Amino acid sequence: MNKVLVIEDDEGIRSNVLDLLEAEGFEGIGAVDGESGVALAVQQLPDLVICDISMPGIDGYEVLEILSMKPTTAAIPFVFLSARAERADVRRGMALGADDYLTKPFTRVELLDAIRVRLQRSQRSRSTPAAAEAPSPTSPQVLTRPPKPGARGEERVVVADPAMQALFGQLERVARGPISVLILGETGVGKEIVAEQIHRASGRRGRFVALNCAALTETLLESELFGHEKGSFTGAVAAKEGLFESADGGTVFLDEVGELPLGTQVKLLRVLEDHKVMRVGGREARKIDTRFISATNRDIEREAAQGGGFRQDLYFRLSGMTFEVPPLRARQADISPLVDSFLASSARAMGRTHVPTLSPEALQVMLSYGWPGNIRELRNVIERAVLLCDGSQVEPEHLPSKLVDGAAPVGARNEPNAEAGEDEGDPRARLLGQLEELDRQRIIGALAQCAGNQSKAAELLGISRRTLVTRLTDYDVPRPRKRV
Repeated sequence: MNKVLVIEDDEGIRSNVLDLLEAEGFEGIGAVDGESGVALAVQQLPDLVICDISMPGIDGYEVLEILSMKPTTAAIPFVFLSARAERADVRRGMALGADDYLTKPFTRVELLDAIRVRLQRSQRSRSTPAAAEAPSPTSPQVLTRPPKPGARGEERVVVADPAMQALFGQLERVARGPISVLILGETGVGKEIVAEQIHRASGRRGRFVALNCAALTETLLESELFGHEKGSFTGAVAAKEGLFESADGGTVFLDEVGELPLGTQVKLLRVLEDHKVMRVGGREARKIDTRFISATNRDIEREAAQGGGFRQDLYFRLSGMTFEVPPLRARQADISPLVDSFLASSARAMGRTHVPTLSPEALQVMLSYGWPGNIRELRNVIERAVLLCDGSQVEPEHLPSKLVDGAAPVGARNEPNAEAGEDEGDPRARLLGQLEELDRQRIIGALAQCAGNQSKAAELLGISRRTLVTRLTDYDVPRPRKRV
């Protein structure tokens, strides 16, 4: 029988929670204030603590701080109760080490779900051998990612910059709770890597499922997220579960969440509030246990506050905890180890037996560049350099002229005649630059012909909408905004 300590100064709420615990087979212990709660926790060593925040004497934050400093009580799962759902309160509680946060009034199901999930994870962590000692802040952390389709082996992710190591250290603590996480940052900084790390550290046994919200039309997006029943629309020849269902027990990562249509935002808000999903054409909602992580390069907080294209209530639901990933130009310590990692993966993908190194001159060029495209641009530059490099070392002449010339305007590109002059001594580089510029102009022309409709432009070009969105990002072409 699991022992649960309830620290709540409201007698009615405390009694109701204790009665519910007893009815569900738990041993409930009640405390009327923070001081008696701390004393009972030390004496009884409960399996879980449920604690109100606003109490006379010491408040819930102080209770958590005191218990966290005692070796015997530091690992006890801790769930906050509060009448407020202010983001600052949630952040403070989770930063102190709380495992969950329930807002009054809460339902019986919400409370029991929080208790059972916390207890299950606590039991799993006790049965798992202690993790290896964390690397020192000065040594690079090497993480691994599952291989992408068509790739050989898993991908290495190197984190060397102190700011990034501090960020990943915070992720470890937040990962333990079910709170929704919003990741902010420029395009290409590695927001999906951060989301994957949160999922891995969470201990959730379900899948990590990622979706680019900008890559699908509204109709297809809803079908992908919520699933559909057979015959719910033309082409629905069989029932299909959506991403939310397929990630039950795991994590859903919504990239470019700021691009969600307003209609889909309303439905997503309902899923976040009820933890249930209704398939397109369905009649009965299905219960899910899914962690939500989202990312955007847009200022959706400002858009939501100004009544723009993003709902404020959905923003508050998604941003239980917010992390901002710094751009690559602000974390130069990551550049050299990332280059080494990309050199190895690019050489392996091209079937080369020897991995070229980076000359000191080429490294200096890279450290002096502003990297408006961040890690994605760095990867592309290295892949291009490995392709052009015949010897054992990548030199400045194997890099794009915009790097060598020191020009790094965000969103700007050289004129076609300037591109044609890039690496004049190497015909392969000249050809690559010309083909890239032709493809860019073809895409711009298709968008103009289709009045900015990305789906129609992709159809006209004979490519998928996802491919079009990727190329717009790679070519620094601003995406047409939806009219709201």
